[in-house]
Amino acid sequence: MAKKRPLIAIIDDDRVYHFILSSIINKNKLADSILSFMDGEEAIQYLTNNKTENEKIPDIVFLDMNMPIMDGWLFLEEYERIKKDITKKTVIFMISSSVDPLDIERAGNIIEITDYIVKPIKLSEVKKIFKKYEIFS
Repeated sequence: MAKKRPLIAIIDDDRVYHFILSSIINKNKLADSILSFMDGEEAIQYLTNNKTENEKIPDIVFLDMNMPIMDGWLFLEEYERIKKDITKKTVIFMISSSVDPLDIERAGNIIEITDYIVKPIKLSEVKKIFKKYEIFS
C-alpha cells in the first residue's frame, strides 16, 4: 500500500517563493496538494473554518516570519489559541531570509516550530523537511 503524501500549506507573501517551493514539491511528488496563503490571517481563517475536517488541515506548514497583515509570529499566537480545536498534528517549519540569531533563538523557543530554515530553500532541505515530518508525525 502506498504511503499517503502530506497536505502542505505555504504561508508567505512572496509569490516567487510560493512558485519555487511548490515546483520543488510537485516535481518530486512529495505531496498531493498544496494550500497557498499570502499572509497568516488568511491561513488562520482557513484553519478556523476547517478545524473539524482533518483532511483539510495541513500536515506540514512552511511559515514565513515576515509578512504584511499577520506575520509568522502573530500567526503562531493565533494558532496557539485555535489548535486545541484541531485534532490533527501539524508540523510547522519557519522559513525566513533572516539569519539574525535573535530570530532563530525566538523560533527555537516556540514549541510549535519544528525547525527554522533560512531562505532560499533548496531541494535537499525540502527532502530533509519531509524526512523530519515522517519522524514527528
